[in-house]
Amino acid sequence: QEAAEGEDKTGVVTSLVWTQFGGQIMFIEALAMRGHTNLILTGSLGEVLRESAQTALSYIRSNAEALGIAPDFYDHSDIHIHLPAGAVSKDGPSAGLAIAITLISLLTGRPAHRTVAITGEMTLTGQVLPVGGIRDKLLAGIRTGCLKVVLPAKNQEDVVSLSDDVVGHLELVYVDSLDEAIPHLLS
Repeated sequence: QEAAEGEDKTGVVTSLVWTQFGGQIMFIEALAMRGHTNLILTGSLGEVLRESAQTALSYIRSNAEALGIAPDFYDHSDIHIHLPAGAVSKDGPSAGLAIAITLISLLTGRPAHRTVAITGEMTLTGQVLPVGGIRDKLLAGIRTGCLKVVLPAKNQEDVVSLSDDVVGHLELVYVDSLDEAIPHLLS
């Protein structure tokens, strides 16, 4: 669903995160607007999370054509990434993959599936790295009605030891790269 001429476009993805209160979902929002290549990050983000957003944008810029995105998409645009609940500090690398998917959703006009959540750190080459707190993150997904969760392949060993009460309610998909994650999250 492309935005009409002059309208802003948005993308939203469900990310699974770990906080001091256990696993939670966090919606990651992105908006593109006319501007001059600014990346705006809001929502009480720590330095590691800011770096994850910059990494995601750099990967997308360097692979735009392969992702079905105009190579010059950033030339006359600003991109705003927001993680709501601004009063709550957020940091850590596990939202990096979700930020990348949010940006791809935004820039391709492909909406994200609302019942699919994701967690994982992403490198500049699009590789997915393992993250912590998997049990708590999966429980958060179940509590909030997720049907499918996309996880780093290297976290599969963390899931093997979990009971069916935790994993029996979810379709789990393991990925090694951003490219493998995209079809599970975007329409």
